[in-house]
Amino acid sequence: MIGHTPTVRNDLDQIRAAFVGTPLAGLPIGHGPAGTVLVADVDPDRLHPAWQAADALVPVLGRRPVLVTDDFDGTLRFRPEPEPGPSESELRAFAEAAEASDPWSIYHHYSEDEEVYEGEVGYYARGVAGVALTALVSDVALPTERQALERTLYDRLLADADLHARVFASVRFLTRTDYWYTPNSVLLMLLPTSDIRSSGYWVDFYGALTSEYQRRLAEVLAQWRHRWDARLVASWGTMLQFQVGRPPAPGDEAWAAAGQLKALAPNLDLNRWEVAVALSAGDAWFVHNRP
Repeated sequence: MIGHTPTVRNDLDQIRAAFVGTPLAGLPIGHGPAGTVLVADVDPDRLHPAWQAADALVPVLGRRPVLVTDDFDGTLRFRPEPEPGPSESELRAFAEAAEASDPWSIYHHYSEDEEVYEGEVGYYARGVAGVALTALVSDVALPTERQALERTLYDRLLADADLHARVFASVRFLTRTDYWYTPNSVLLMLLPTSDIRSSGYWVDFYGALTSEYQRRLAEVLAQWRHRWDARLVASWGTMLQFQVGRPPAPGDEAWAAAGQLKALAPNLDLNRWEVAVALSAGDAWFVHNRP
């Protein structure tokens, strides 16, 4: 259900009052683009606490928060008057189309189609983070699909506690908030909806430049929230950052999540088996998709 409270979402004074006692207290507030509200001068060193304060107020304000930056976008500025956003019917149609879509039919990582031939196993089993695991898959018949090789490697890695600990130590940076990108100038954008899918209408992401991809991204937001309690914290244009409340368990869950993350983030320079190891023990996801 698409949820918001019109009189609350347009009342800047009420938003200011709700911010009292939070890291957002006293910050400049104004009308943003397409029905949003912008909160300026967010401390880059306290991004996560600022977002968490706004996220806790969603039931009060009816507005879902996302951190944005004007480092690359000159349109993110206060408007003198509220700027109309999409109509109720338009937003409902957007959310319904998103729910009916299959995001993973178009978000597809190129590595899923690769095959591994003689002499190439060491490259895929070495790992970007520097732990070589060629011996774990030395008996795999070649050629084979890359994803089959990586899944075999991942399963065998899970059975070796010492090797798994070494790999985890090398890839744990991926799911830590200190790995997140920090812009010079940060604003908090309060979207005029509390609905997860509908919020995708306003998300600026290089991986969703068309209306079709925008709807698919909205469905990703809804699926990840339902399955992993993954909440969108920031959208920096080519990067998305998520707080994750239920990290996937090692095995099938982590493997599935790693595949989806790689599909959405083609510029994430880790193998899928490395991502799967990292995702089971961290509460912060980083998506990178750039030209």
